[in-house]
Amino acid sequence: MSISWLILFAMINTGEADTFRQQMIDLLPRLRRFAYTLTSNRFDADDLVQAACERALGRKEQFKIGTRMDSWMFRIIYTLRVDSLRSKRFRTHHSSFNEEYDAGGAADNGSIRIGAKLMLDNVMQAMEQLSESSRVVLALVCVDGLSYKEAAMTLDVPVGTVMSRLARARVKLNTLVNGNKAIKGSH
Repeated sequence: MSISWLILFAMINTGEADTFRQQMIDLLPRLRRFAYTLTSNRFDADDLVQAACERALGRKEQFKIGTRMDSWMFRIIYTLRVDSLRSKRFRTHHSSFNEEYDAGGAADNGSIRIGAKLMLDNVMQAMEQLSESSRVVLALVCVDGLSYKEAAMTLDVPVGTVMSRLARARVKLNTLVNGNKAIKGSH
């Protein structure tokens, strides 16, 4: 399923996008990346982004002008994901990494591309082995670049909780990716 219909949907009844809708459209790649991190499946990620956009558009008046829309949208996606997992009692669905989600686009050199793809597949497999809370914190802080405070506000947890989850997630991810070559000095 393509998200491009959302752009058209966002324009309906306005003739052109207002600021709120344009911000949402601009966030779509980041929202898809975050949702993919949570679901490990591009179709489920697209469904999650679609549901989040529908919810945000339906509750536009709840958005506080002057606050960060990305944090608000990440929170909606996270809440929808948690609700979905609770109602379905955690259905696992894995798929191989799809190159359209590779925002980095490795160099044209074939061996570099292959090496990067193998490393990315290895990291994605390791990410799937992490707990949901670890994946979420890694996605918000390391992938999307939110500060600890912003991630804490998005997840509605204390900053210290974000910091400790992130530290544990980084160590676990490193161990899963690199085996026994753990980070020196992190005992």
